[in-house]
Amino acid sequence: MRAFVISDNTDTAMGFRLIGVDGIVVHSENDFRKEVIKALDDENISLLMITEKLINLCTEWIYQLKFYKHTQIVQIPDRHGSKKTASDIIGEYLKSALCVSLQ
Repeated sequence: MRAFVISDNTDTAMGFRLIGVDGIVVHSENDFRKEVIKALDDENISLLMITEKLINLCTEWIYQLKFYKHTQIVQIPDRHGSKKTASDIIGEYLKSALCVSLQ
């Protein structure tokens, strides 16, 4: 099993490559969605790390995937840091979990 990163900037992707984690840089929502699906279909990837800016492109879609795929999806800050506090991220995650479980 391995980790993979999808980033919106080359600095973040390069930093992960230096520690042995492969990844890709995307800039559009369409390319982002394609790469997420490709990564989730790869049975060797068990941890998918995505930068905050990309997750913000389609937050609801990502949260739905978190509950239905075998791969763990984790939001990471980019080279500028996170715009949200830890409590904001945890609150959003719990809110989405409750919404999915009530459907």
